[in-house]
Amino acid sequence: MKKPSEDTGLIARSAGTVSIAVMCSRVLGLVREQAFAFMFGAGFAFDAFVVAFRIPNLLRDLFGEGALSAAFVAVFSDYDANKGEAATWKLASNVLVFFGILLSIITLVGIFFAEPLVRFMVDADFEAIPNKVALTRLLTMIMFPFLVLISLSSVVMGVLNTKGRFFVPAMASSFFNIGSLLGGVTLAFVLGRQGHPSIVGMAIGTLIGGGLQLVWQLPTLKKAGFSFTPGLNLADPGLRRILRLMVPALIGLAPLQVNVLVNTYFASSLAEGSLSWLNYAFRLFWLPVGLFGVAMSTAAMPVISRYAALKDMESLRDACVSALTMAFCLTIPAAAGLILLGEPIVRVIFEHGRFDAFTTIKTAEALSFYAMGLFAYSSVKIMVPVFYALDDTKYPVIGSFLAMGSNVLVIFATIHTLQHKALAFSISCAMTLNFLFLITMLYRKLNGLPLIYLFEGLGKVIIGTGAMVLWLIFLGRSSALALLQGQGIALEILSLFISIGSGAVLYGFMLHVFKLRELNVIVEKLVGRIRG
Repeated sequence: MKKPSEDTGLIARSAGTVSIAVMCSRVLGLVREQAFAFMFGAGFAFDAFVVAFRIPNLLRDLFGEGALSAAFVAVFSDYDANKGEAATWKLASNVLVFFGILLSIITLVGIFFAEPLVRFMVDADFEAIPNKVALTRLLTMIMFPFLVLISLSSVVMGVLNTKGRFFVPAMASSFFNIGSLLGGVTLAFVLGRQGHPSIVGMAIGTLIGGGLQLVWQLPTLKKAGFSFTPGLNLADPGLRRILRLMVPALIGLAPLQVNVLVNTYFASSLAEGSLSWLNYAFRLFWLPVGLFGVAMSTAAMPVISRYAALKDMESLRDACVSALTMAFCLTIPAAAGLILLGEPIVRVIFEHGRFDAFTTIKTAEALSFYAMGLFAYSSVKIMVPVFYALDDTKYPVIGSFLAMGSNVLVIFATIHTLQHKALAFSISCAMTLNFLFLITMLYRKLNGLPLIYLFEGLGKVIIGTGAMVLWLIFLGRSSALALLQGQGIALEILSLFISIGSGAVLYGFMLHVFKLRELNVIVEKLVGRIRG
């Protein structure tokens, strides 16, 4: 790697900015989940909400944060680098108009066919519970417009990221959580007192949050120089190129969404509450994915897209490996921590109100199995945009189909013994297979990668994580720390803080001794930002 420090510093600086914003969002997201846990626990109402939100959310993953986002950033970066400001802003306006119309039509169709969609997603055991399908249908109809709001928000986010603005778009999801939390909880109490299902208020709050997420970014978009040009030009070559990139990307992402549908179907056939346990666990799992995987992907995408547009393959290889090394550095110890400390983490965050000790155990079990695939999940988010930047989407498509097949096979092989844990385990296995396939194809596509550098970094991370794991096991068996557990929420938090803090310090010290460059760069950028 000839110039890793430059690429590593740029990605780390941007990723650090994104991570700070994502941390705010994820903390607020956990508060939102705490409100759900306190008010509804695990069971009838929250199971219905999970299924209802999953339908527009699946389409959001395809259009908003999946195919549309990746394809748009690749084309927008090319326009920004080679075609001038006027053409670039004209493209952004045309894309906003086109997808605003298209997604509005999809939303209307989804609302009309809400009940068949719900029945398609769930097992007969779910349908057999009185009024559960009717409630799920109502929640689906309310939340479907979320698709339009969040997808347009993702386009705006892509524009700002390409222009080097990371903090404001990354903070946008915080405003989603604020709107959905404050609006949702308020409406839940109001509707509950009027004899309506309280969970309906949380569904309306989701729309409020989606609107705030879009509106929050608009002033920064204007400051970046954007001037909206009304009108729709279907012959625009930039729009057509985005659609051309999106078609195989949609095909590639579809199997991942099929995995979600399959897992939803199987979870609805298990004990009542399984959907809730898996959802709460996934929310905790998504915290490090957002902090590390999404942040690295968001920060690396403009850098990689620029190198691809300039045909600088050597710099692109270095930037890609540096981003993967940073992801390994952060996600592998995070996964170990979630596995070892899952139960106390769930207990401290969620075990209040209607969320009982039994639900804590079941949620922690699912969290442990999700955590096994954390490094792969985050790494795939970094690698897929590389293929998009290179205008080659066939490998992400193939990887997605491999993931879908392995997900189904693992479920059938393990669901009778692992029950709800099988659905978390299957996702981890699927993403690990996808990761191995994509990194192999990326190696071939780029005519090699600095693998020695990557494996050296991975080895240091594994040794450091091993030391941290031994320390956490020792602490878990310590009589002094055991005295803090089960003695009230304040002492539980103190116990967890001691475990996480001391483990992180030991891990950081080990990597500092090993001179892992990525960690040093991350620390330097963080210290520099703190000092202003």
